[in-house]
Amino acid sequence: MALDCVFCKIASGELAAPIVFEDDRSVAFLDHRPLFPGHCLLIPRAHFETMGDLPASLIEPLFATARTLCLAMEEGLGSEGSFLAVNNRVSQSVPHLHIHVVPRRKKDGLKGFFWPRGKYRDESDMEAVRVCLRTAVDRLKQSGA
Repeated sequence: MALDCVFCKIASGELAAPIVFEDDRSVAFLDHRPLFPGHCLLIPRAHFETMGDLPASLIEPLFATARTLCLAMEEGLGSEGSFLAVNNRVSQSVPHLHIHVVPRRKKDGLKGFFWPRGKYRDESDMEAVRVCLRTAVDRLKQSGA
C-alpha cells in the first residue's frame, strides 16, 4: 500500500467508495466523475502504478473481473456494450493501475478514442515502426517479461 495513494485507501477500506465488486485481489467502484452512469474503476488491491508493474499472475484474474463487469453492465444497466481503457502514466490521474469499464449505448456521443489520429508517412514508415515493436516484444518475451 502506498501511504498517499487514494486508491490504496479505497482498497483498504480507509476511504469510502461506492463499491460494485471486491475480492481478495481487486476492487471495483463507481467513478466519481463518470462518462456515463455505471462507469467503474477496477483496481488491484495491491499498489501497482502501471500495467507493466502488474505481476503476470494477476493479469488473468483482473481481466476476468473486467469481463464480468462488462457483462454486468449489459445485464444490470441494459447497456448495449462497454468500453475498457487503461492509461499508463500519461493521463493517469491516480498513479495506481486502474481499468475504466464504461457502459455504452449506440449514439451515446462517445467517439472511439479521445485523441486525434494520425497516419504513417508511408508503408516504409509503418514497417519501421512495426519492426521496432516486434523486436522489443521478442526481446521482452525472451527475458520473461
